[in-house]
Amino acid sequence: MAADTPTVAPHSDPRQHTQSPGMGNWIRLIALGIIWGGSFMAVELALRDVGPLSIAAARVTLGAILLTALTYAFGQRLPRPGRVWLYVLGLGVFSNALPFSLLSWGQQYVPSAFAGVSMAVVPLFVLPLAFLMVPGETLHRRKVIGFLIGFLGVALLIGIGDIGAALAGGTLLAKLACIAATLSYAVGAIITRLSPPVPHMAFSAAGLIVASIFTLPAALLLEGAPGPVGPTALTALIYLAIMPTAVATLLLVSVIQSAGPSFLSLVNYQVPIWSIIFGLVFLSETLPPNFMVAVALILVGVLISQSRRRRQAQAV
Repeated sequence: MAADTPTVAPHSDPRQHTQSPGMGNWIRLIALGIIWGGSFMAVELALRDVGPLSIAAARVTLGAILLTALTYAFGQRLPRPGRVWLYVLGLGVFSNALPFSLLSWGQQYVPSAFAGVSMAVVPLFVLPLAFLMVPGETLHRRKVIGFLIGFLGVALLIGIGDIGAALAGGTLLAKLACIAATLSYAVGAIITRLSPPVPHMAFSAAGLIVASIFTLPAALLLEGAPGPVGPTALTALIYLAIMPTAVATLLLVSVIQSAGPSFLSLVNYQVPIWSIIFGLVFLSETLPPNFMVAVALILVGVLISQSRRRRQAQAV
């Protein structure tokens, strides 16, 4: 997943990573949280001059070009034709094209901080999907408790107790679009986990190519060619294409190879915090009173649901 949320490399084995991650990996992890957290602010700025589908199309198309060039520069090549491209198709649709479009559309009506915090829901959706689709995955009581706590936070985040007001204000569908994007990311993560062994960078580049094939024609058909783009929106688009895709993927690969996917999953707790900070400081966004309570419930749910697996990985 070469975007706002991390992907576990299909061929990674967490048993190979038993030593301390080291200061270098902690620095990379913090950098990933900042990069992905800032992507929601960048979308907010790009929306001033560019439509939501055009934003999604621009970031995946430019990202595909950059990441494909990096793939070959690092001596890799795109996956050969075969069954693996079914997984590439799933990655491109569920980890890039669909969530990018949903988030960009939703951010027309909700703060960037809301979109960022919704990303904390991804691990909660992964739990039941992994249990149903991944061989060997179990659903322990701790995972169920964590899922229920997190789901309560999601309901509070959406504003389920005030649906009428949300409908009248035009925000309910936008909030649901952000949550749907997290479900799409979760499906993409499961697809990545089930994929045959493929170098992560090549797999991500191929997924972005597929995503661009879907989003670029859709953007041109539904929104037309973009008009004049101001310097702020253009800078935001360039950031979205370079940082949360190409640069973040290089950092992600480095962390997975040296510290393992379990350590990488800690980034899920950072992204919401950084998205809130960027939204408040740079966009002067205001948050509803129950916002932080919902954030706390979601993060507590994620921590509880993953704590057992983290202890098992450290014990191996």
